[in-house]
Amino acid sequence: MHLSDFDFNLPEELIAQTPLEKREDSRLMVVDRAAHSITHRRFVDILDYFAHQPLLVLNNTQVMPARLLGHYKGTEKRVELVLVEETTNATWRALVKGLARMKPGQVLEFSDEKNRLQAVFLGPHEGMGTFRLECSGNLHATLEALGLPPLPPYIKRPERNPATDLLDRERYQTVFASVPGAIAAPTAGLHFSAELLERVQEMTDTAFLTLHVGTGTFQPIRVEEVESHVMTKEYYRIPAETWNRVVESKRDGRKVLAVGTTSTRVLESVNFGEMSGKAVSGWTDRFLYPGQAFLNVDQLLTNFHLPRSTLFLLVCAFAGKPLMDQAYTEAVAEGYRFFSYGDAMLIL
Repeated sequence: MHLSDFDFNLPEELIAQTPLEKREDSRLMVVDRAAHSITHRRFVDILDYFAHQPLLVLNNTQVMPARLLGHYKGTEKRVELVLVEETTNATWRALVKGLARMKPGQVLEFSDEKNRLQAVFLGPHEGMGTFRLECSGNLHATLEALGLPPLPPYIKRPERNPATDLLDRERYQTVFASVPGAIAAPTAGLHFSAELLERVQEMTDTAFLTLHVGTGTFQPIRVEEVESHVMTKEYYRIPAETWNRVVESKRDGRKVLAVGTTSTRVLESVNFGEMSGKAVSGWTDRFLYPGQAFLNVDQLLTNFHLPRSTLFLLVCAFAGKPLMDQAYTEAVAEGYRFFSYGDAMLIL
C-alpha cells in the first residue's frame, strides 16, 4: 500500500488557526457507512444520533504546558523546548531544534518576572534530548507558570500574545481533561462544552480512558510502503469501570462510539473478554490502516486530518478509502475547518 495514495489537496486557508467562540459551534459531517451517505449538520446536532444509546468512550488525558520559550544561557539566542516525558524526578526527554549541535552541560534558560527555570542538557536519546530541570521553587508550579500548550506546527503563533496564550490554554484542552501527561490534545473531544457533555450524559452512557498523546500520534510516515511504518509507543490506561462498560455494551448489542482516534487506538489495542476487577494499562503502538479489522469500535467521532498521516489512514481503515475520499472532497468544497481547531466528523 503506497503512502502517496493517501494524499489530497488542502487549501491552506482551511487550516483552522483559532477555535470558534463556542466549542459546539463547529460543523459536523455525518458519514453513514451503511447508507453510503454524507450529511452536513452542526455539532450540537450530534444528540440526534444517540437514540440507540451508544456508549461514548472519551480520552481524559490533559495537555501539559510543555512548550517553553527561552534562550541559551549567556547568549540572546532563542530556543524552544517541548517536554515530552518525565523519566525520573526532574529529568525529562524533550524535543529541541539544533539537537545535533548541543553539548552535554549546555544550559537553557526560561523566565518571566516571577519565575526562572534552567534546563541542563544531559545528552541525546532516540531523536530527543534528555534534560535536567532546575528551579528554586516547586518545579510543576514553575512549569505551569512558564509553559504554554505545545500547539501543532500548523497553528501559527509568530509572536507571543497574552490574550491568545490564555485562549489556547483554555481551548486546547477538553472540558473533561483530568490526567496530566499529553503533549497534544485529543481533538475530537474539544467540541464538547460542559453543558453539551451534560446533555449527552442525560441521554446515554459515557466512559473514560487515558492515552497520553505523544510523538507517536503525530509522527509523520517517512516510508512509501505504509505497512513498514512503526508507531512510537504511547501510555494508556483503561479503568475497570470503563472496561466493564465496554464488555456490557458488546454483550447487550449496544454500539461503542469512540471519541477520537486516540480512544480508538486504545480500544483496538486490547481484547475485551470477561469483566475486569482492576484497571488495565500499558503502552500501545497500534497502527490502524486499510485492511485491518475494528473489533471493538462501532462508531467514530473525529476531526479532519492531515494528508498522508496515520490519523487519515485510520479513518480510511474505519470507513473505507473511497468514502473518505468523497467525504474529504466535500469537506474542502464546503469550506470545512481542518485539523485541531477545526470541525468534526461522525462516522456511523
